[in-house]
Amino acid sequence: MNTELLDLLRSVDTPTVCNAIEVAEGKRGFNRFTRGTMLASDPSAPAMVGYARTAKISALAPPTEPPEVIKARRMDYYRYMSEGPRPALTVVEDIDFPNAIGAFWGEINTAVHKGLGLSGTLTNGVMRDLGDLPDGFPVVAGSIGPSHGYVHVKEIDGPVKIFGLDIHPGELVHADRHGALVVPETVVPDLANAIRKLLDTEQLVLGPAREPGFNFEKFEAAWAAFEKART
Repeated sequence: MNTELLDLLRSVDTPTVCNAIEVAEGKRGFNRFTRGTMLASDPSAPAMVGYARTAKISALAPPTEPPEVIKARRMDYYRYMSEGPRPALTVVEDIDFPNAIGAFWGEINTAVHKGLGLSGTLTNGVMRDLGDLPDGFPVVAGSIGPSHGYVHVKEIDGPVKIFGLDIHPGELVHADRHGALVVPETVVPDLANAIRKLLDTEQLVLGPAREPGFNFEKFEAAWAAFEKART
């Protein structure tokens, strides 16, 4: 992904990217996005964009595997997160969902992931330490809670499901306070132009709507121009 496209994706929200993907595909029906309301650690932060580094965790009950296995897997997890193409996002499924109670994402762990070169986290699990999370490392999570429970890593580098969205390792993810989506590889070459076209087309309605004296007749003309531009 080139720097120009990366900067553009970071500057727009997920609804814009959802719409732009449909512009690039030439049809409605794009459906690789999260369902339901997610929570953002910093709602004002720019969108996070990156290739998925995936894992699964659990925290409701103590691990049943030997301690040395759990410790080794945790180190394998951090090694895995430190590797791979950049930009990258940590995409972690809490298999306890919808009853997740263990906050894997607090002040220490987010600082570690940021230090390892990750750009943010998408999870259906729990975050905590709001106000103490590092700048420039947004977390979009399923809930907020005070405890880490018995949190431990269960799997690394496999498919995960976050709020109804299946995500595979290496897929390009865009996420913000609205939720997340997976950008299809097929639209990447056309996505920048699609975003710009979408933003320009929207101004055909937004411009007149924000001007003094806007009325139905002006709306009707603006909408006709809008419809013509997007067909």
